[in-house]
Amino acid sequence: MPKDFQLWHNRKSSINESNPRVFFHERDVWWCSLGYNIGSEEDGKGDDFGRPVVIFRKFNNRTFWAIPLTTLKKENRLNVRISIGDITDRYAIIQQMRLMDAKRLYQYMGMADKESFEQIIETVISIARYGTIPITSEAALGAAPRPKP
Repeated sequence: MPKDFQLWHNRKSSINESNPRVFFHERDVWWCSLGYNIGSEEDGKGDDFGRPVVIFRKFNNRTFWAIPLTTLKKENRLNVRISIGDITDRYAIIQQMRLMDAKRLYQYMGMADKESFEQIIETVISIARYGTIPITSEAALGAAPRPKP
């Protein structure tokens, strides 16, 4: 089914004009209006074009790096399992991290547990520094570790 980008554009304009910025913290998990995106970029769903995200890094009261979440377990070392204290398995899609404005946040869900958030940090740092996933992340995700070059 083709995406109706005009519908998202209208909703995005409304968010920009009328949504208040909420107060948020790193590790928070919020519903966030991600919208319709291009190609393999993660889309939001429903009337709010929303998807849960974990707040990875807060820069100020307006902007942050968000990592979208999914409930689909993918065979991909860039997905880190997180828990917010309920029974639903969620996975942070690390390669989809992007800068967002707090106006996009609209419903608080909970806070990611410290252990999985540290795993996300370790994975992001390793990718940025070395271009690869750390061995501990692979082991945590159940993958066989790769030999070091």
